Amino acid sequence: MERLSSRTKILIGLLMLLTILVIGITGYMVIEGDSLLDALYMTVITISTVGFGEIHKLSQGGKIFTIFLIISSFTTYAYALTTISTHFFEGQLNFIIRGYGSKTFKKMQNHVIICGYGRNGQQVAKELKAHHHSFVVIDQSHDVVIKIEDRSIGIIEGDSTQDEVLLKANIKTARALITTLPIDADNLYVVLTARALNPNLEIISRASNENSEIKLRMAGVDNVVMPERVGGAHMASLVTRPDVIEFMDHLSVHGQDPTALEEFECSALSDDEGVKTIGEYAIRRRTGANIIGFKTPDGRYILNPTPDMKVFPGSKLFVLGTPDQISSMRTILSSKKP
Repeated sequence: MERLSSRTKILIGLLMLLTILVIGITGYMVIEGDSLLDALYMTVITISTVGFGEIHKLSQGGKIFTIFLIISSFTTYAYALTTISTHFFEGQLNFIIRGYGSKTFKKMQNHVIICGYGRNGQQVAKELKAHHHSFVVIDQSHDVVIKIEDRSIGIIEGDSTQDEVLLKANIKTARALITTLPIDADNLYVVLTARALNPNLEIISRASNENSEIKLRMAGVDNVVMPERVGGAHMASLVTRPDVIEFMDHLSVHGQDPTALEEFECSALSDDEGVKTIGEYAIRRRTGANIIGFKTPDGRYILNPTPDMKVFPGSKLFVLGTPDQISSMRTILSSKKP
């Protein structure tokens, strides 16, 4: 069963409390002939059990109604009061704790900044966490910030189009910025601000239409993602090439499945003894991992590279294998001798 949100619980509690008030006021006005103010007073002191005296001696019917009102209001009043106080206390406490934690952002290096914690932003955070990448989330909605239950997520409440907010996230030492705001104009402002603060930053932005994509690229975005386009292409592929898509889904990039697709940057290679080829490293024989792609230092992509392809420092290998196989491959390529 799906859990009710905090807002829904509060609305239910308030509705129950209002219902009891209406029943109490109506009962005292009908049974005792009290005025609206007197009936409200009697209802409030009865359901809150504060112990104040009655405004007049109750009739037999009034006593019976009061007993009924006290019994029926126990659960209602307690539920409403507990739900409302818990929501505000826990939310503010969580926000205060996160506020103190934000001081640690100054020490972060090579991290990712996520602007916007909507559906796309939450998915980005989930993927980065699965890959054990450090990241910071920026969102200007107070309700969104206090509802993030995972305290391992660094969160800043603020407008990501403002310099001071991005500086608070330590953008100058960040590796990348991903902006997932729902309005393209806001994403454009974030990109312009971020690029000015860190010219070497890798920037990825969400876009809703092709016109925005062009403007974002002109502003300095490295990659633009249109969720509607990606989602539509994926759904069409499920019809035209269902087995291919299902096969690709098994090639996990989430970092938590038995078989994963990973990239390895060959920045640690040593060329003291000459540049080696893929075949000379014998990755498949020594680890069981498969090299399915290659990126040259000048940015060219080569699918299914041949064994005689030379592995230069600064190139990238795209490898398919289990976590243990990929770990063994990293050890081999990080050593000076194959």
